[in-house]
Amino acid sequence: MKIYNLFPRLAGPCGDWAPHLERAAAMGFDWIFVNPIQRTGRSRSLYSIADYFAIDPDFVDPESEAKPDDQVRAMIARAEELGLSVMTDLVINHCAIDSALTKRHADWFVRHGRKIANPFCLEADGTRVVWHDLAQFDHEHSPDCKGLIDYCAKLIEHLIGLGFKGFRCDAAYQIPSSTWETLIRRIRRRHPDTLFAAETLGCSPEQTRATAEAGFDAIFNSSKWWDFGSPWLLEQYASTRDLVPSISFPESHDTERLFSECGGNPRAMEQRYLFAAFFSTSVMIPIGFEYGFRCRLDVVNTRPDHWESPNLDLTPFITGINRLRDAHPVLRSEGPIELIETSNPAIMLLHKRLPDAEQELILALNKDPWNRQYLRVENLYRHLSRPHTLKDLSLEWTMDYLPTPFEFDLAPGMGRILVTSED
Repeated sequence: MKIYNLFPRLAGPCGDWAPHLERAAAMGFDWIFVNPIQRTGRSRSLYSIADYFAIDPDFVDPESEAKPDDQVRAMIARAEELGLSVMTDLVINHCAIDSALTKRHADWFVRHGRKIANPFCLEADGTRVVWHDLAQFDHEHSPDCKGLIDYCAKLIEHLIGLGFKGFRCDAAYQIPSSTWETLIRRIRRRHPDTLFAAETLGCSPEQTRATAEAGFDAIFNSSKWWDFGSPWLLEQYASTRDLVPSISFPESHDTERLFSECGGNPRAMEQRYLFAAFFSTSVMIPIGFEYGFRCRLDVVNTRPDHWESPNLDLTPFITGINRLRDAHPVLRSEGPIELIETSNPAIMLLHKRLPDAEQELILALNKDPWNRQYLRVENLYRHLSRPHTLKDLSLEWTMDYLPTPFEFDLAPGMGRILVTSED
C-alpha cells in the first residue's frame, strides 16, 4: 500500500476533499487513510468518539441536501474513481467519557470502584499520561464481552456500508488478540477483502508479535525514529516480517512535522521518504508532508484555515519514488535486510532481497542531509546472493554503468538505488 493520510480537521467538510484526493492519486498513492470522522464528545478530539454511527458536523456541508452518510459515500465514490481505496480509524479500545454508551452499557467499561477508568500511556521517561476525556472499554473482563464484540462488528459493518475498504485499528495492542481474531474472522465471512492494519507503536516486541498474529494484514513499524545504524530496528523488523507486512512513515499525525524537525532541509525530507518507501511493504505520509508543512496536526485544534503556503514541493520526488516501488517488487517487499559495513560511517549501505532472492536491492544512503559524503565499495557484486546485473534506478545522476570498484560522491541526504536485473 501507498497510503496518503487525509487529516479531516485540516481538510474540512468531506465535500471539499476532491483536490486532496486528486493530488494523492497523481503522486501514485493507492490508499487514503482518514482519521475518525464520527461525532466527537465534549473534548472535540477526533479520537474521543461519542456517537459511532453519526458523522461529526465539522465534516459535512450543512447546506447540502444530501444526508451526512451520503456525503461520505460521495467522497469515497470520487476516491474510487481516481483508483484510491479508503480506510478509516477503528477506535474500539475507548470512547468519549460523555458517550451515552457509558450509561447504556456501563458493564462494557473498565472500572476503578464505581468510576469508569480513563486510558493512559507511559512516556519514555516514565511519565504517566492520562486521557480524562476517554472511557476505556473492557474487552477482557466485561460480563458482556459478547455484547461489546457484537457492537464493534455492527460498527465495522456500518463503516463498510459507507464505502470504507480498510481500517487502521487504533492502539490495537491494547485489545486482546482473541477479540481481534473474532472480529476479523467474523467480518471477513461477509467482506473477505476488508483490510485491517494494526497500530502497534509504543508497545513491547512481545505485544507486537501477539497482535501481528491475530489476523491483521499489516502493522506499523518504527523506522521513522531510526538512526540508520543501531540494531534495534532490524531486530524489530526481523521478528515480525514473516508474520505480517509493515508500514513505514517519515512523519504521522502523531509526530512533529519532519520539515520542522530537520530545520527546513528539503534533502532530509527526500532522504526520509526514500528510506520509508523502500524499507517495508507499505508507506504512508500525512497531508502536507509533500509541501513541507511545519504546523503539527492536532486532533482537537487543527482547522482548515491552518492550511499553510508550501515551503517546498516534493510531489515530483514522491511520484518518482512511488513509480519505482510499483515497478520493482523488492522495493515493496518484507524481505531480509542487512547492513553492509562501509569505510565512511556517514553512509549507510543496505542490502535487501526478496525472500526467494529473485530480486535484490543495494541502497547507499547519505545519512548526512547537510554535507556531501564519499563512498567507495571495492565490489558491489560480492554482496549479492545471486549473480545478477545491478541497475541504477536513482532519480538523480543515474549511472548507465556501475564500475568495480564503485565510487560516488553522494550529495546531502542522497540515496543511490541499485536493483538487480535479469539482463
